[in-house]
Amino acid sequence: MKLYKTNAGVIIESNSKFYLANESWDSLVNDDTLFQKKEQLIQASTIVSSEAIKDVEAPIGDKQELWACGVTYLRSKVGRQEESKASGGADFYAKVYEAERPECFFKSTPHRVVGNNGFVRIRKDSTWDVPEPELTLVVTSSGKIIGYTIGNDMSSRSIEGENPLYLPQAKTYDACAALGPCIYVTDQSLPPSTNISLQISRRKQLIFEGTIAIDQMKRTVDELVSFVYRECSFPYGCLIMTGTGIVPGSDFTLQSGDEINITIDNIGTLVNKVK
Repeated sequence: MKLYKTNAGVIIESNSKFYLANESWDSLVNDDTLFQKKEQLIQASTIVSSEAIKDVEAPIGDKQELWACGVTYLRSKVGRQEESKASGGADFYAKVYEAERPECFFKSTPHRVVGNNGFVRIRKDSTWDVPEPELTLVVTSSGKIIGYTIGNDMSSRSIEGENPLYLPQAKTYDACAALGPCIYVTDQSLPPSTNISLQISRRKQLIFEGTIAIDQMKRTVDELVSFVYRECSFPYGCLIMTGTGIVPGSDFTLQSGDEINITIDNIGTLVNKVK
């Protein structure tokens, strides 16, 4: 089952059919028993055309927070070490990759998150910018993962590389993240072979692509949730980006007009352009 957030309301996709649900988004995404209520929700909904999901919003509630976890893949560790070598911060990333405690940080409030086909931004005071394609967890207030979506954790590598203490500025700003196009709701863990793919095009020409399976993630999703929820409460639930294993080289930076496509098996494709 997939959930789409739209102006018309919540759209449920099941078996290639679409339904307008008579439910609020906030209540659905904070329901531990959401998957078990699938048939009940469909029976109480109105069937609609697939056109209903043409213009979807970011699948995040108005009172939810977006958090992120870093250095969860080897490639991310190496990339962070490369960008921060000159500042003397490379050892920090090597240590956190092996440490018991992962890197977890606040990423964004809902108003700074864009949805599918929305425009993400690169900071005007940054010279080296990349998208970070990430499996994103949809977690209820009790800490239960009820679904998954696709995340783009936009990152200013020049700012973070200058000094690791600049991480909040490198990560959090207007249109610094994208989520979508939907939430894939399931009561099962995603298969370890689930692929995350990134394609970046410039003037309709492919300029970068990469793919990685989620089994390359060093930490489990339950482990990441447990640390984000440690000493923090989320009355309306939370979304958690789980880190990236695809990092373009130091010779690549995003430009205005670039198109970013992130695909994750079973979920779909998140499309954004750089403003």
